[in-house]
Amino acid sequence: MGTLGMILSVVGGIGMLVFGILILIQAFKTSLGWGLASLLIPFVIFVYVAKNWAATKTHFLRWVGSLAVWAVGTALSMGGALSGMGG
Repeated sequence: MGTLGMILSVVGGIGMLVFGILILIQAFKTSLGWGLASLLIPFVIFVYVAKNWAATKTHFLRWVGSLAVWAVGTALSMGGALSGMGG
């Protein structure tokens, strides 16, 4: 289970990175101000996604899906590590 968890964690993390960058690119296409704010100020990117839902919906939902894959993978990795400690 630990190996599967590690693979899912890596795949989910890469997906989150890719789709986060795609949302950031969309913010820079909207304006330099939105791009810089999304890059430098925490959580502004979520405000940008909410205000520009039509343009960012696909990338954001894929980012959320990648987050779910990462979370499951991390839980499996931790479960595998903890079960290995007992024996």
